[in-house]
Amino acid sequence: MAMTVGACRITLRLPENQSLKGKRKVIKSLIARLHNKFNVAVAEVGSHDSWQTAVIGVSCVSNGEPHASQVLSSVMDFVRRERLDAELVDYQTEILHGVAE
Repeated sequence: MAMTVGACRITLRLPENQSLKGKRKVIKSLIARLHNKFNVAVAEVGSHDSWQTAVIGVSCVSNGEPHASQVLSSVMDFVRRERLDAELVDYQTEILHGVAE
């Protein structure tokens, strides 16, 4: 049985944020919304001490590359469209193929 894992690293800028507490509020909300809407795993993976920068990782497991790519593309569209308090600075996507036994 084939297995495909899609992974995406997203860098966000939070220009209006003034504290780590404010950043946590924005990131926790975004993580929960992405998980609930797209059934993906999401975590803050970098820039933990920066008030105005956040790096989150998103991953999904699928049975094929087209589905994994579509899910990650939908996640990126959601972040661009829905989070007006967070500016998308950069992202990298990777699709990994494996065999599950």
